Amino acid sequence: MTGDDVVVPAAGASSAADRPAAGPPRRRPRRTPARRTEAVAGFVFLLPWLIGFIGLTLFPMIASLYLSFTKYDLLSSPVWIGLQNYIDLFHDERYLASVRVTLFYVFVSVPLKVAFALLLATLLNRGLRGLNVYRSIYYLPSLLGASVAVAVLWRQLFSGQGLVNSVLRLLGWQSPPDWLANPHTAIYTLILLSVWEFGSPMIIFLAGLRQIPAEYYEAARVDGASWMQQFFRITFPLLTPLVFFNLVLQVIGGFQSFTQSYVISGGSGGPVDSTLLYSLYLYQQAFGLLHMGYGTAMAWVLLLAIAIFTTGFFLTSRYWVFYMDRSK
Repeated sequence: MTGDDVVVPAAGASSAADRPAAGPPRRRPRRTPARRTEAVAGFVFLLPWLIGFIGLTLFPMIASLYLSFTKYDLLSSPVWIGLQNYIDLFHDERYLASVRVTLFYVFVSVPLKVAFALLLATLLNRGLRGLNVYRSIYYLPSLLGASVAVAVLWRQLFSGQGLVNSVLRLLGWQSPPDWLANPHTAIYTLILLSVWEFGSPMIIFLAGLRQIPAEYYEAARVDGASWMQQFFRITFPLLTPLVFFNLVLQVIGGFQSFTQSYVISGGSGGPVDSTLLYSLYLYQQAFGLLHMGYGTAMAWVLLLAIAIFTTGFFLTSRYWVFYMDRSK
């Protein structure tokens, strides 16, 4: 190459001289006193919740996890016994009975409650006059269902001389059973009480039904679809997110049911442990017999069971839950 040769830079290339000189590294803007005051105010407003969360939720959970590995009766210091409480659970016949009763209670009452709530919401959505009045009346049992007063009333209704048997005698049944004293029928009174509390899922379904465009039903009627076909091809698929939501909530609540069994059975879980729900047996062990270590172990097993069932719902939801905005 001679001195007369000129090197032409390639298109798009730039020389080092054309590039802007690298300046000093940018510093993060300093917080002004107003921003610092705002941040401090935010922490101050969060402080009551944070104290409550640590003192009433996080610390008790950590303490109960520790106590589940100990032998503790509230009157003496806890003694570390490792996994013995969890091992004893599977050798406790009453514990296993409470698991069977609770699983039966949840698997029967929850589908019945959700199905009944969906059916009633569908009927109420068909343009009834005074819809707000019906909605309030049907929602009322959900506000009262878990109360002690309603459980006492339920016990009186289904006792041997209660109103239910009085009506059955008027209808010709001379000797109806004592529903609460019969081990084959006692659990069904609890299930019926649970189904009676259908108001909350019904309100949720009713709100979902109001969001389904009417054009879908008009097009289906033009094509000659029956009411049943419209329900299973339009209504139910579009309500599956709400069905999923209600199932999760009701299953969690079903596993934690306590008041109904405690009041109706008098705290015994009878007859023959036929209404011995898991939470009731946990209460008997922890607060009746002061087996706090054993009771906390039961509580953590219950938490694990609820987590497993909830996870199962989420894992299987992709196969039956339809979201309108889901990308294909």
